[in-house]
Amino acid sequence: MSETNAALSSVIPTYSRFPISITKGEGSYVWDENGKQYLDYTAGIATCNLGHAPASVKEAVKEQLDTLWHCSNLYHIPIQEQLADLLTANTFADQVFFANSGAEANEAAIKLARSYAQKVKGTAAYEVVTFSQSFHGRTLATLAATGQEKIQKHFAPLAKGFRYLPYNDNQALEDLIGPDTCGVLLEIVQGEGGVIPADPAWVKEVARLCKEHDVLFMLDEVQTGVGRTGTLYAYEQYEVQPDVLTTAKGLGSGIPIGAMLATEKAAAAFEAGSHGSTFGGNPVAAAAGKATLEVIANTEFLAEVQEMADYFREELQAIVTQSSTFTDVRGKGALLGLGTSGKAIELVHQARELGLLVLVAGEHVLRILPPLNTSKAEVDFCLETLKQITRV
Repeated sequence: MSETNAALSSVIPTYSRFPISITKGEGSYVWDENGKQYLDYTAGIATCNLGHAPASVKEAVKEQLDTLWHCSNLYHIPIQEQLADLLTANTFADQVFFANSGAEANEAAIKLARSYAQKVKGTAAYEVVTFSQSFHGRTLATLAATGQEKIQKHFAPLAKGFRYLPYNDNQALEDLIGPDTCGVLLEIVQGEGGVIPADPAWVKEVARLCKEHDVLFMLDEVQTGVGRTGTLYAYEQYEVQPDVLTTAKGLGSGIPIGAMLATEKAAAAFEAGSHGSTFGGNPVAAAAGKATLEVIANTEFLAEVQEMADYFREELQAIVTQSSTFTDVRGKGALLGLGTSGKAIELVHQARELGLLVLVAGEHVLRILPPLNTSKAEVDFCLETLKQITRV
């Protein structure tokens, strides 16, 4: 769609769209309406973890479409149960609640934390602690949970019950648990907030304090989950076990699905009627999730992801040392960030002109999200493109 036609669009302009229309995707590549090919290292914002239209997921979805598209959660859904079994077998969790997105999964987690405090513990606690520069969604509750004023602008009054502390700040942990605190929600890597990984010792102390005070320790792994950081979920690299974890994005390879994972103890706070979703765990979405996990929740596959990510990071570091355009490499696994000396969005535009799609994570961070099964040749193309834009 041209910029002129875009101005006449019937779609409410809530997105600052780039001036191209994507019409096809396959593997690590997408094509625009003019047939131009781009290496897509946005992966649908960490969603297409197996690239575009992966064959095994496509076949699973086609098979499900021939059987059953939808039925309500008033009935047992076998494919949904199979996906839940895969998630619990490969994580800390005992039970799963299915939603349609990361924001909905986080809404479920917030509700669960309050219900745990009030129904299970018998207290009046309602407050969830989150952290500065966090991002948890755009619903009224999850934007209130998000520690960024730009996300909250024009939506006052914000939903009550959230308190923000500095991220990775040990001194601030003295104020972590208050009399009204029912849960702590954090990202292992702050993706939207600048591709900032959590400090392992800090995360362990947060987990310890939550356990000591019996408040729910909740991890938002919407962006870091499903292999993105080199393990199925990033918490595995931190030697902690959450009470609750939220996941979405990469779980369905582009088919909308979200999930809240919980221990049996935490899940006991929900009962029939406590929460629900018309489309959550829909048969088609569940089929996509199951087929996606069957590929990614594999030790050999994840080892290859980490090998690719290590190579990518090492080469990015070499570019940083040779250029004043970039200041540092950050992130974890295949969730990578490059600090920039100028405005990152200008580099995004330059890269797109050269056939590479990347994102920003704030004003001075370039965010790179390759498909987890990308090839070395594709990584090398990205690297060469970044070298070119440092010379523009």
